[in-house]
Amino acid sequence: MAAQRRTRKGVEGGRACDPQAVRAAAVALLARRDHSGAELTQRLVSRGYSPEQVTVTVGELRAGRILDDARYAEHYVAYRAERGQGPVRIAAELGQLGVDQAVITAAIESGPDWRSLAREVRIGRFGLAPPRARAEQGRQARFLQYRGFSSDHIRAAIGPDFDPDT
Repeated sequence: MAAQRRTRKGVEGGRACDPQAVRAAAVALLARRDHSGAELTQRLVSRGYSPEQVTVTVGELRAGRILDDARYAEHYVAYRAERGQGPVRIAAELGQLGVDQAVITAAIESGPDWRSLAREVRIGRFGLAPPRARAEQGRQARFLQYRGFSSDHIRAAIGPDFDPDT
């Protein structure tokens, strides 16, 4: 027997503008996981709810502190940092999710010690011994850069004599 796949149906015409239906859908999404305000708005509109009613509902949820971009950004930074990602990458992802730049900056600043995290990530991937050869330094620097660490963090992780610009 073939497995049946659940499909999402569009919202019926009358329910698209119903404030209670929009709020119920928003709370159901937030019950699963945190969302940024922009992300929640986009998801509700894509499901067929009225953009005007979604905007009003998201505003009400923000006023009631049920939806909080600062809290979302702090949790996002903590989770991504725990996975070994750096502040540059995390900030870019939060920007794509529609979080305000001031909120992103505050969340990144309240995050972990990025230099020591870069060092931990490098050691986890390449071992305790610092890279000696120039080629190995470059390889490790590119890895850390891909993970989202700045050149200052990379320099702290690889060694003080490493210059990423040469």
